[in-house]
Formats: sequence, C-alpha cells, structure tokens
Amino acid sequence: MTATTDTTTGIPDLYPSRGATEALTPRQDPVVWGAPDAPGPVTPADLLSFERDGFLAIDELIGEDEVAVYRNELNRLVNDPDMRADERSIVEPKSKEIRTVFEVHKISEVFARLVRDERVVGRARQILGSDVYVHQSRINVKPGFGASGFYWHSDFETWHAEDGLPRMRTVSVSIALTENYDTNGGLMIMPGSHKTFLGCAGETPKDNYKKSLQMQDAGTPSDEALTQLAAQHGIKLFTGKAGSATWFDCNAMHGSGDNITPFPRSNVFIVFNSVENTAVEPFAAPVRRPEFIGARDFTPVR
Repeated sequence: MTATTDTTTGIPDLYPSRGATEALTPRQDPVVWGAPDAPGPVTPADLLSFERDGFLAIDELIGEDEVAVYRNELNRLVNDPDMRADERSIVEPKSKEIRTVFEVHKISEVFARLVRDERVVGRARQILGSDVYVHQSRINVKPGFGASGFYWHSDFETWHAEDGLPRMRTVSVSIALTENYDTNGGLMIMPGSHKTFLGCAGETPKDNYKKSLQMQDAGTPSDEALTQLAAQHGIKLFTGKAGSATWFDCNAMHGSGDNITPFPRSNVFIVFNSVENTAVEPFAAPVRRPEFIGARDFTPVR
C-alpha cells in the first residue's frame, strides 16, 4: 500500500488500510510527542519505557475509596433501564446484559471528574505534548461465566480508517475497577508492536460499527500477520488490583480473551487525542461513525 492524499482536506493518508492486500509499514510519527523533561506525573524513565514498549502500567492510579465510587457509578449505569435503551449501550450477545456504555464522561459527572483528574489527563498531555480532548470514553463490563473477549487489533487502524484521525497522536488508559487476574480475560499487548502499522485488507461496510463493537471483522489482522508480530514482540498480559491502570499507544496491537471464570472484570476506558490531531473525514470508510464513538467535539479537557 502507498500513501495517498485526501482530495477534500489535502491531508496525506500516511497509513493506508482496508485495501486489497494487507501490509506492514513503519510508523511515521513519534510515540512520545512531549519533551522528555516536560513537567507532569510521568517520570522521564517511564516516558522512555512508553516509547520503547508502547504501554505503561501503574500499580495504583486511584485508591480503594475512589474505586468504590466509580464501581458504584458503573453498576448504577449498567442497571439503569433507560441506559439499556440508549444507543450508547452495547449489549453482550450471549448474556444480553450491557457490556459497554460509551460517552460515559458526558453521561456521568462522576466519570467526567475522573477525566479531568490531573493524574489522568496530565499523563495524556505529557505523552502527546499538547492539550487533549476525549476522542472516546466508555465503561466495560466483563462478567464471569462466558463474557466474550475482543480479537487482536490496533485501535488506530479503526480510528484512522473509520473516524478520520490523521496521525498517531492518541493515547488510551484502561483503569481497573475490579481485580485483573491472569485468568479473567485481561488485556494483552504485543510490546513494541506500536512502531509498525498493519494495514488490513478488505473494504469497510457501511455502519460497520454496529457489528464491530460486538465482534470485530473489518480491520482484523490475518493469522499470518499476528503470528509474525507475536514472534517478533511477544505478548504481555496485564494483571493488577482494582485502581491499577494501563496506558497504551493507539497503534499497540492488543486484545483480550473470554472470561469463563467466576470473577468479573470491569474497567473505565478513556481515549485522549491531541487537539493538534483533530478528526477529518474517514480515510477508509463510506461514512463517519457516530460521535459517541468517535468525537467531533474537540474542546480541550480542563
């Protein structure tokens, strides 16, 4: 695949995907955009680690008392009948229970305060080297006894192809609201995979998001490409107590397995994008995804 230029915006497509063939290409963007010695909650050593691995694990981002507040709010939302009927809620195919609630920072003032917390947004500003806005937020519920996982993917591949984010200047944080064991469907990342972009094969169907939020199809890497990346980078499984967090680069190859244990796994997931990397039209999809999935409100977090 070769880079093309969007004729509407004039912005080059540095990361072609959803074409006739699959292709691995080197990353064209920095990983850490901010200066190594910029003030903030991330130490210079941790910034170097993030640059190298594409992730940063924090044992305790929020305390036990705070975890209880956020978990209670999560439970309130997923048990609210009005929330079940809301298009921002995604229902688990097997259990028919709410699996995900999107745009949670706009639905809930409790989670809005978490987004504005300097321990959270400060790290995003430091990594991305600018003010940031929320491209996406959600709470995820993975109950025991059969909650399905999410197949291997790069978030940026989807955000670029379907939301129109031009550059890799986006970072995510997953904050655990229950303990992450090595058995209950935790997050897995291939360390270092963020430095290679995998352009996937196949066109994007219209309204692909309605299917992909339950089971990824378009934008899914081949077994051959995943085998190559895993052989090169290995796989890191994240465990930790409630209140721990994992920051990871938008292009890190990651996924999670099914949870067949009795132990539930829930988290709040926030995606920060640089205000200097705002979304344009999708690079490889017929229409934009809804704004509750890919924001068009670029107001900086304050």
